[in-house]
Amino acid sequence: MIADPSVFSPEQPYDRRFMAAAIRYARRNVGRTGTNPSVATLIVRDEGDGRPPRIVGRGVTALGGRPHAEAGALAEAGELARGATAYVTLEPCAHHGRTPPCAEALVTAGITRVVSAASDPDPRVDGKGHRILLDGGLKVTPKVLAEEAARNIAGYLTRHRSGRPGVTLKMALSRDGRIGLRGEGQVKITGPISNAQTHLIRAQTDAIMIGAGTALEDDPRLDCRLPGMSDRSPARIILDPNLRLSPDMTVVRTARDTPTFVVAFADADPERRAALAEAGVSFVACDTDPETGRVALPELMEDLGATGITSILVEGGAELASSFLADGLVDRLILVQGGIEIGEAGILAPVGLAEARQRFPLVRDQRFGDDHWYEFDCGVA
Repeated sequence: MIADPSVFSPEQPYDRRFMAAAIRYARRNVGRTGTNPSVATLIVRDEGDGRPPRIVGRGVTALGGRPHAEAGALAEAGELARGATAYVTLEPCAHHGRTPPCAEALVTAGITRVVSAASDPDPRVDGKGHRILLDGGLKVTPKVLAEEAARNIAGYLTRHRSGRPGVTLKMALSRDGRIGLRGEGQVKITGPISNAQTHLIRAQTDAIMIGAGTALEDDPRLDCRLPGMSDRSPARIILDPNLRLSPDMTVVRTARDTPTFVVAFADADPERRAALAEAGVSFVACDTDPETGRVALPELMEDLGATGITSILVEGGAELASSFLADGLVDRLILVQGGIEIGEAGILAPVGLAEARQRFPLVRDQRFGDDHWYEFDCGVA
């Protein structure tokens, strides 16, 4: 990694405007690029004749992860790339695969300046992309809106830094801090606008996770139900160490349509395992936490990260949420407070708004109808 900041060029007045546009463009394919992050590149020309700079090429990481954003933007810009500035939301890659590194492609295309946002912790890149650009005679300005760009690719960054997927824990809270009523199935706490926001997050996430208790009580679908986006439903992961799920449950009946994984102990009921497998369910082995007898979550998350999963949305009940928080595995916490009250018989949330405000920085605070949406950065990665 390049340590000497003197090799970099200073930020220009319009850099943040174009980088903000690139970050917005990168959101287009979040959750659809496999193990690669969704990155955007804008090629911007400044003719120096008094007219404002203009975008002549755009690119975003393609579905599945290839080609990279730089390739698409350079192809669109053509000869107009020569002498232009490239705005890239992640440091350009430096490793050779089936195609040359993106950093080399920018040099070859005649780009004269590169403005980058987030740093890439992948050891094959991590400063090497900037080094290629500098050695090619380009001016480089890094870390422009780096934090904003990193939010788009948080799962990718966490997987490379911590060896596990990035985790978002989301809970709906009543006004009196309850998440439901035991034995009553799903309790409607939030309204249609915030529910749609939840489905949007599902569409941008590799997998959604719940525990067997939530699956048995609610029989949820765990899919994305936004119009035209059903094909972006995440994979489903159910922690069911003792195999209590039955073949007639929704997640099992639809397992051939949406990838469904059950986390189970090796000695769990073999007949139930066979029945679930026949329905299309896949299995993930897990270790036992010697203190609790439950699934060892840190080891499980490392195993899931090794499969290429970069982001997980945890929507389970209080027990699963408490375990993730206790093990320090939550990177982003979403609390959506609805307008109803459940009462003393309700299940208390494992972390309430007051506690969350004390423990974590608040990064998003919005109203959706009668609901209040809060996002906290738990700072794990």
